[in-house]
Amino acid sequence: MATATEISWEDLKAMIFAHSEQLRETGELIRELRESSKETDRRLQEAGELIRELRESSKETDRRMRETDRRLRELGEQIGGLGNKFGHFTEGLALPSLERILTERFGMENTSTRHRVRRGEREQEYDVLAWANGDVNLAIIVEVKSRVERAAIEQLVKQLEELPELMPELSGKGRIGILAGVEWLPGVAEEAQSLGLMTATIHDEIFDLTVPEGFEPRRW
Repeated sequence: MATATEISWEDLKAMIFAHSEQLRETGELIRELRESSKETDRRLQEAGELIRELRESSKETDRRMRETDRRLRELGEQIGGLGNKFGHFTEGLALPSLERILTERFGMENTSTRHRVRRGEREQEYDVLAWANGDVNLAIIVEVKSRVERAAIEQLVKQLEELPELMPELSGKGRIGILAGVEWLPGVAEEAQSLGLMTATIHDEIFDLTVPEGFEPRRW
């Protein structure tokens, strides 16, 4: 093995050059690692920003969904309120002409609109309730609808059947029902009449009976 004194100048230069190349390559590797680390940090930072944006977007989406739900609830309440107002408006139109029919045709002595009855835990409201004593001895329930569907027939029949229980003072009287409406679904008026109910509809803001001539209502 050659000693230090035996190393030639050319060998020494070659060793120094090789060592320098290793140092240069190590430096390049370190620089690459540093650059790679910076890029990794940058991408992690971007990912963090994206996660924050997604969280904020999710919060905004939740807020908008809650706002949409609130507006839908308000709209539903407004539509329901308009329906009630239209129903009251219909009853208001019906009342004068219905009072005339009840008085002149049926001899009613008492007429009450939106008549509410409570007995125990049971409660019922009648759009129009009329009755007369003496020879007439009759009670009439009028159900008023802006749009008359088949369910209104069942509703009125149930009211007629339960009237004596809710108002015992009228239990000794005969009972008839009148179904009045602005718009009728096809066949509903005929079905109501077949069960013995009288029908009425509005023309020029006046309600008139629409039963055939000679029609005799059923007495419950």
